[in-house]
Amino acid sequence: MSKLSLVDDTFLRLESRRQPLHIGMLMLFEPPADAPPDFAAQLAERLKQSTRAVPPFNQRLERRRGMHYWVDDDDFDLAHHFVHMSLPKPGRIRELLSVVSRVHSVHLDRAYPLWRMYLIEGIEDGRIAVYLKIHHSVVDGVGGIRMLMKSMSHDRAVSARMPPPWEIGATKRKMQSMPVPVPMVESLNAVRLMAREGLRSAMPVFRRVRDTLREVRSGDSDIALAGDAPRCVLNSKVSATRRFAAQQYSTPRMRAVAKAAGGTLNDVVLAMCGGALRRYLLTLGQLPDKPLIAGVPISIRRDDTMSGNEVAFTIAHLATNVEDPLERLQAIKRCMDKNKEQLQGFSPAQVMAYAAMMLMPGSLATLLGLKPDSALGSVVISHVPGPREDIFWQGARLTGLYPASLLFDTLALNITVISRHDYVDFGVIACRKSVPQVQRLLDHLEDELAALEHSIGIRS
Repeated sequence: MSKLSLVDDTFLRLESRRQPLHIGMLMLFEPPADAPPDFAAQLAERLKQSTRAVPPFNQRLERRRGMHYWVDDDDFDLAHHFVHMSLPKPGRIRELLSVVSRVHSVHLDRAYPLWRMYLIEGIEDGRIAVYLKIHHSVVDGVGGIRMLMKSMSHDRAVSARMPPPWEIGATKRKMQSMPVPVPMVESLNAVRLMAREGLRSAMPVFRRVRDTLREVRSGDSDIALAGDAPRCVLNSKVSATRRFAAQQYSTPRMRAVAKAAGGTLNDVVLAMCGGALRRYLLTLGQLPDKPLIAGVPISIRRDDTMSGNEVAFTIAHLATNVEDPLERLQAIKRCMDKNKEQLQGFSPAQVMAYAAMMLMPGSLATLLGLKPDSALGSVVISHVPGPREDIFWQGARLTGLYPASLLFDTLALNITVISRHDYVDFGVIACRKSVPQVQRLLDHLEDELAALEHSIGIRS
């Protein structure tokens, strides 16, 4: 039995009926060319024989005197966690995303270990899908990717003999952080980590915050602050239902744009998202005059641990007030370059402390209603590195890796991106009620990538 930290315990208490706090991953796999017609059924039967689970997959929550503990589940029941199902015909990706939308909306039962995995067949192109959801108190995005990769291999034959994720597990839990900028939790993390490093480590952080705010007051438009986001439909109160959309775009194609513009792949990701959101809000007649503000999580992991969360936040504007796509990309690049400059030379604890302190002024203003026309942020956009070469699971080749994150009131949209060697996979999750027809963003992302190529002079 192990007691959850104060941060972890706070994290669990933030969960509500309308705000399930698990993350998910939709994976698409291409069976081998010589696979039998019942490949998925045979795979399901084989996986059902793997009834042994290791931490964190065999640990459930227990509450004693108001506090939460992780305890080993002596009655681990794989049938509760592993589900084999088939899509209704014709088995289009539309039906697959509809299924994921529904199951992602459902809370994980705290009487069991906090995860569930669905093996889905019946896709019209012959691929199979796996959707795994796991509570964010167990793992973050980077740790989750690493944990999944441990159950895969770059050798197809080797992968067919490997155990499933729940038999591999993860290493000891580390410090916890929220996947969206929640000041109370971020501050708890920062205080704990800075206490370990002492006052000498804290002073450079205070000086950097002071200098950053001084630059803002002097009119530096390349610095974005939490609390300056213009209110729009994305800042609605969320319902309990979710809509999941997913699409992939060529990695070489996006890298060509980044190289021509002198930026990074992440700059292009943010520019595509900014342009797509501009188009989306224009169709709704709700595009604000001021640029949207994104919370951009950055991993501060310095080891190979897979369980727990090690994330801090930078704040970036998406230049949605700029019409020209190339000018928008350049404005976003300047903002992200400024963020990197501010964090340069900091330890992980200092990065988290700086991020938490930069959240606080806007958070207080929002809490006290001092800026009624502004919100803490507009959207969370995460970019997680994925595998850099072909990888296989149970003999099938991975062809798509689409994250499904979580939402909070006033943050009704989350875009999480995984970059692989051949494709960049976008997972978009939104409140079905507050953010209507969010699937339009997929078309707008493609439109923005094409517009960037045209502006730079690249022929797609």
